[in-house]
Amino acid sequence: MLKVLSIAGSDPSSGAGIQVDLKTFHTLRIFGMAIPTALTIQNSKGVSGTHAIRPNILSQQIDSLLSDIRPDAVKIGMVLTRQNVEAVASVLGKHSIKNLVIDPVVRSSSGKSLLQPTALASFKKTLLPRALIVTPNISEAEVLAKMLIRRDVDMDFAAGRILDMGPAYVLIKGGHGNGPAIDTLYGGKTVLSFSTLRRKGEFHGTGCVLSAAITVFIARGLSVEKAVEKAKQFVDKMLRSAQPVGKGKTKYFQF
Repeated sequence: MLKVLSIAGSDPSSGAGIQVDLKTFHTLRIFGMAIPTALTIQNSKGVSGTHAIRPNILSQQIDSLLSDIRPDAVKIGMVLTRQNVEAVASVLGKHSIKNLVIDPVVRSSSGKSLLQPTALASFKKTLLPRALIVTPNISEAEVLAKMLIRRDVDMDFAAGRILDMGPAYVLIKGGHGNGPAIDTLYGGKTVLSFSTLRRKGEFHGTGCVLSAAITVFIARGLSVEKAVEKAKQFVDKMLRSAQPVGKGKTKYFQF
């Protein structure tokens, strides 16, 4: 039986975080597990508060699970604090986890910080070098690379800076803006772009679903390039049926 693990924040509205990761794993017919790094106070209108899980409790959860069940791939999403970044990195290193997908969640779409500024340096130093693939959007890539991205050449340069931090691949998601939703994969022997039609509306948890789907396809033994392609197609399919579930403007995936 193939198994995957999500280590990420908890979203009580179930549109993002470990809840939507588990939904993605289930829909793609793989055994999914989840460990929360933080609790969020949020609904369909946005995030209003965050509370980190204590790092010793986080470490114990991961260590206990990995000592018994070894996942075929692991996804990391929201981590929030420096202490939890270091706790996650330490335990994953202890268990020599290889197929690691990192979705570098920096802030919510409503503007709430989901990675504290004091955690960024540790995130770059201890987690990114362990990653098979990192999946930032444009604004997250700007934070990681410490630069503005306004043109394609800027994105290329930012990707190079992130690759220099140690991950094998970086997928910069350019889904925000006008025109097609184009994501660009750097690493390996070439640069590849994956394009789908831009769906109308605002969507909640798109990055979580994409990285979770990539994790599934990596666990199945696909190459990173093929895993990204299939995950991108999966997200596009799910976007077509997304619907609002609360008083907020964002649409949620319907699994």
